[in-house]
Amino acid sequence: MKKVSILSFLVFAVLWSGCGISDSAQSADQSRPAVTKSGSSYFWDKDLRPTVAVPSPRATRPRPAAQVAEPVLETRIEPAAPPPAPPSELMTASVDNLTPVSPQFVSPIRTYEDQVSTRPGLVAVDESGKNILSMTYPRPDYGILQVQKTMPQEVRFNVPFAYVIKVTNLTDMMLTDVVITENLPKDFEFKGCEPTATSDNEKLVWTIDSLGPKANKSIRITGLATGSKQLGFWTAVTHTIKDSAVVNVVEPTLELAQVAPSEALLCEPIPIDFVVTNTGTGAAQNVQIIDTLPAGMQTADGKVKIVLDAGTLAAGESRRFSIKVRATRTGAFVHKAVASSATGLKAEAEATLTNVRQPALSITKSGPARGYLGRSISYEITVVNIGDGPARDTMIEDIVPPGVTGIEATAGAQSTGSKLVWQLGTLEPNVSKTVRVSYTPTREGDVMATATATAYCTQTVSDSAKTAIRGIPASRLQVIDLEDPVEVGTTTTYVVTVSNEGSAADTNIRIACMLDEKLQYVSSAGATAGSIMGNAVSFSPLRRLEPKSKATWRIVVRGARAGDVRFKVTMHTDQIALPIEHTEVTHIYQQ
Repeated sequence: MKKVSILSFLVFAVLWSGCGISDSAQSADQSRPAVTKSGSSYFWDKDLRPTVAVPSPRATRPRPAAQVAEPVLETRIEPAAPPPAPPSELMTASVDNLTPVSPQFVSPIRTYEDQVSTRPGLVAVDESGKNILSMTYPRPDYGILQVQKTMPQEVRFNVPFAYVIKVTNLTDMMLTDVVITENLPKDFEFKGCEPTATSDNEKLVWTIDSLGPKANKSIRITGLATGSKQLGFWTAVTHTIKDSAVVNVVEPTLELAQVAPSEALLCEPIPIDFVVTNTGTGAAQNVQIIDTLPAGMQTADGKVKIVLDAGTLAAGESRRFSIKVRATRTGAFVHKAVASSATGLKAEAEATLTNVRQPALSITKSGPARGYLGRSISYEITVVNIGDGPARDTMIEDIVPPGVTGIEATAGAQSTGSKLVWQLGTLEPNVSKTVRVSYTPTREGDVMATATATAYCTQTVSDSAKTAIRGIPASRLQVIDLEDPVEVGTTTTYVVTVSNEGSAADTNIRIACMLDEKLQYVSSAGATAGSIMGNAVSFSPLRRLEPKSKATWRIVVRGARAGDVRFKVTMHTDQIALPIEHTEVTHIYQQ
């Protein structure tokens, strides 16, 4: 009976001890690994048997207080070992056919995000053959950083493999000076990493200057196992969240800009703009702008100094002032303004250069000294800018003289009453433009033609041209045959007409005709009497032929022989220096 009691006590003690271990495993505050979506998740012991047994706890190193912020994630890779002999009450089975036994405290895992609790020495394994271990710092319910490691479940001796460390900022703020430290085991030969790390003995260190809200950084490490022992990889991470007390230090500064035109005319005001700005921090008190004008330049009220009060300027504030000055002479004017404040701030504007110029016009009108009644006379008008400034809005006006008609002008002329006007635009210094105009006088006498030129900021200039108009005779000779062709033995009549189309009478008009040898003279008549000598027929001079008048002579001839004959007429007058000739061709045919 005593033995039975002792045996019962021992069984109760063992059962009570197992329950305690299970409860402690459920309450342990461990980092909870996440698994991939590739399949269901199970828990296995290092011999690949479904179990919830707790391995011997691993001794942890004490850390100093300054390193409390370092989360440490340990990962061990164990080479696969053959499972021990199963208990007699269990059937022997291969790894692929093992039926996992899920602990009572583990809920099914379906996604990466699902978190599970494991006891020390156990890892979450998915069907892809990789371990994905995750830790949230500083604690799962208050996450700042998440460190996730993706490791192979097992590796072969002396065969390269790789694993990935992923650090994620779980907050909505910027993290700075994030330092990731990876402790490498002795039986691991490091081959490389991306990005590159700094090496410290058996440690790899990466520094991330800043990690944005919800941002992440991945690190890939490559190496190989040089021994058959388990490989333990320790990862530590630290970060900084900066905070400080701020004391504002203000420093107002002044900046002054001065703008003036580079060119101006003597007759016009010169605009000057000043812009003063507080480009610093804090207010600038009692700001004033002073500009001392150079000699020959003054304000509208005759002052030679400009003083402007800008008052108090807040940080970033600007004030603009616009004034107008005048120059009393031409030349180059250089000046610059200075801005100052009550606290001693000072700023100088860049000097401005303004060239003050003055345009001046010169005009010339030229034409013939003599003209003829009824004949057009032309004039040329030229205007030149002889000053040193541009002559804007240059205009020429030509006064149309009385007693003329048929007015013609170059393009751009506009008729305004008794004037012709040309708008020439701007004439630069030493530039000229020329226009032309013509009239037809209707009476004898002198024609006085006057033109003027004006432009902005110039004096009006003018010039005249005088032309003496006289009448002029203009006699025209015309010869026609009334019958053509002419049969041999029949007659034809040549009509000689002289027309004075000029504006004055023509005098002493003399007509002479030459007969071809195939023609025979019959008779002649007309304004004057005619006579024949051989083949030449001459008429007495016509003493005067008035303007717009005609004189006619007729010569009758007979065809003597067949062929083409020429009847030549020559005219001489006192007003025409050279003779005027005309030849008429007539065809004589034989029936």
